[in-house]
Amino acid sequence: MQKENLVKYSGRKLILALTVAVASVATAPAQAAEIPVVTGEQWTRSSEDVQKAYLVGIANLTQVENAYFVGNPPSDNQSFVPRLVKGLQGQTLDSVREGLNRWYAANPGKLQRPVIETIWFEIAVPGLQKNK
Repeated sequence: MQKENLVKYSGRKLILALTVAVASVATAPAQAAEIPVVTGEQWTRSSEDVQKAYLVGIANLTQVENAYFVGNPPSDNQSFVPRLVKGLQGQTLDSVREGLNRWYAANPGKLQRPVIETIWFEIAVPGLQKNK
């Protein structure tokens, strides 16, 4: 993902979008050990800003992991982040968001599929093949 696209969503708009994203996930009853997973159901009901906030969160996660492991990156067996980053080369927030929207629209019976899984199998894995 390109830095220019990430910078556009700073300030109040990003905070609002993140708040709405967290609130929408937090409203479902959860057990203590349960980690909320965003599925196509939440994705397709979310506004463009909330969708972008989710993707910014994923981008931030990759940046934190890359910074943590600088000089000693984990193997592919220890982390999928290096492969995710490589598979998403050339993508922008909008291209990933639009790709997810197209996939869920074309597969309405698969709205239970987690968004991160869809990013991986429908965008990153094909990108890995292309970016070899």
